[in-house]
Amino acid sequence: MSEDIGYRQRRYLWSMGVRTVCFIGAVVSVVAGAPVWLAALLVVGALFLPYVAVIFANGGREPTPSAHFEDHEGPEQKRVSGQRPEIRS
Repeated sequence: MSEDIGYRQRRYLWSMGVRTVCFIGAVVSVVAGAPVWLAALLVVGALFLPYVAVIFANGGREPTPSAHFEDHEGPEQKRVSGQRPEIRS
């Protein structure tokens, strides 16, 4: 479990690093006079990468159902015998 969490944390940090590079690249491209489409692409990447990073970070191991309830009695279950105790008040 801890290996899975560590892997997801590293993947999230890498995504946030790419987002930071996109943001800095957008600022530098605007200052340097690069084409508008390049700056817009970098800004879009900086805006949507946090969403994608969180989705991937939270998409880890899913719990597996361990108990199954069934309507019938299995062969391993025993019937309760005897009278029920009375409750007196």
